[in-house]
Amino acid sequence: MTKSEILEFLNKNPMINLATSEGGKPHVRGMLLYRADDKGILFHTGRGKDLHKQLESNPWVEICSFSKAENKQVRVSGKAEPVEDESLKKEIVENRPFMKPWVEKDGLGLLAVWCVTHGKACVWTMESNFAPKAFVDL
Repeated sequence: MTKSEILEFLNKNPMINLATSEGGKPHVRGMLLYRADDKGILFHTGRGKDLHKQLESNPWVEICSFSKAENKQVRVSGKAEPVEDESLKKEIVENRPFMKPWVEKDGLGLLAVWCVTHGKACVWTMESNFAPKAFVDL
């Protein structure tokens, strides 16, 4: 897959598993990707959540997206960087109505946006299961 095909795959399959670590132990959780484009892979969480604290301590992550229909998996490893952009936060809340009550109550400051830039992607399919890994720079 090319870089643009990988970004398209991620946007088409936004339910991801995100791996972080804390104290030398891995932590994986399912979450919803916001978007993937040439600027990076955006996701968000709450500032008070363990995920945010883990990212502040160690920003290295791995993202995994899977499509059962395509029997394909894309993993992206990279460093997540905080994004402080109020207009982006407003856009996220507008596109994620379930967040509006929280933001109305506590303000945009509760929202932490992260972006993985310069990640390396690896694609897996059953056909390529035993082939050497090939990485695509994002």
